[in-house]
Formats: sequence, C-alpha cells, structure tokens
Amino acid sequence: MNSLPFAYLIPIFLIALYLILKKKKVAIEPLTDVDKKILDDYVSYYHNLDSTDKIRFEEKVATFFSTVKIEPVGLEMTTLDELLIASSAVIPIFGFDDWQYKNLTSVLLYPDTFNKDFQFEGGERNIMGMVGTGYMNGQMILSRSALRHGFSKSAGKENTAIHEFVHLLDKSDGATDGIPENLLAHEYTLPWIKMMHEEMEKIEDNKSDINPYALTNQAEFFAVVSEYFFEKPELLKDKHPELYFQLSRIFAQQPAG
Repeated sequence: MNSLPFAYLIPIFLIALYLILKKKKVAIEPLTDVDKKILDDYVSYYHNLDSTDKIRFEEKVATFFSTVKIEPVGLEMTTLDELLIASSAVIPIFGFDDWQYKNLTSVLLYPDTFNKDFQFEGGERNIMGMVGTGYMNGQMILSRSALRHGFSKSAGKENTAIHEFVHLLDKSDGATDGIPENLLAHEYTLPWIKMMHEEMEKIEDNKSDINPYALTNQAEFFAVVSEYFFEKPELLKDKHPELYFQLSRIFAQQPAG
C-alpha cells in the first residue's frame, strides 16, 4: 500500500495543529457606567478602591462574566445579582494578576436558602451557599437572600458568597482543607495550621469573636475568617493581628490599609 507523499502530509499536519491550538476567544464586554454605579453603591470594597484599582476591579469582573455562566433558578436575575456574584469572586483574588477559577463553570442563583437535595421550597432549608462536588462539580449554588445580605450594612463580618469563593480557592490545590497551598508558601503551612487550631480553641472557650461555625473543620475556619478579613479588616487587624497578617500574606492584599 503506497503511503501519501510527504508533501501532502505537511498541510494536513498544519491544519491539525491549527485546530488543536486554536482557542475559542470569548469577547470580554466592558462594564457600563450603570454597572459601575451599582458597584460603587453596593460593594464597599470597590467603593474604597482608588481610581486605578477600580478600573482593574472592573476588568476582573468583566473577565469573570466571560468565563463563568450565571444562571437563575426560580427567579428573575437582575444586574445587581450578577455584579454581586462577580464581585464576590473578584474580591478574594484581587491581589493576583491573572487568577481564574478553573474549577468553576457556572453559578446557580436560588431565591433563598435550600437543603442538601437542592430544594428551595418546603421542609428544612438552612444552606445559604455551597460549592458542588460529585456530579455537581464545577458548579456553585448561592441563595440570593444570602448574597444580598452579605453586601448589606447589617452583614457585619459575614458574606456568604465570598465564603464560597474562598472554598474554591482552597479547593484549587486538590483538597478543600483550609490550607490553600497554591497561595501559601510551604514554609508557612505549619504555622498557619497551628494558628488555626489555637484560634479554634479560643472559639470553643468563648474567648474569640469569630463565628463558631469556624469550628466545623479547617476548611470552614479558613472561609469564615476570610469573610471577616474582607468585611471588617480593621476590626480583624485590631483583635487578631497575627491572623490578619497571615491572611494578608495568603491573599496578597491588605484591605485594612
């Protein structure tokens, strides 16, 4: 059987290579003036940035919209909802130049709390947000009521959506264990674990103002104190300076200034 002449193989090879290397480019649409006004009114983190960092924040939000699908379930999505979700994603990674959530394809927005079977009507419903596993891998579910509360003035140290995106950061190294190895140099791992457990003991003894939900496990501790770090950075720095310093190192930013 005669083989194809080498000259014929070259264009076939080049076409195959082109198809392999070709990347689908998704258009990144810049935010509108209305979008920016919403961010300024509802996202205090954005409001407190200088003009240069605001532009960078807007670019990261636009990039998030181009890479992650946001889908409403049982509700009508608003621009506010979309911008709050994107802001929740951007805030924890704002200290990194080119971070993308490669372990996330879509965010499902529910009207309210839901149960472990993802039902948001009837029965006991106490879940405000979760990162999917198993067949739900690559998806996040958020409650709109919790999402909006997290950006309200009454939220205090809590922000459910930021909490869930911190779980995704934690999970990016392959394990959701409260030790973000992609963000924490190896020599700081043991001191971080030690610090977590020392603070967990204080919470158990009612000697800490950190939400007791942090006692669930290391992963929840990390997510809970990260909420505190981004929502009330000055207070965290005042009450827990070492914890604030470690989180500043992990997230490569100092929100308390």
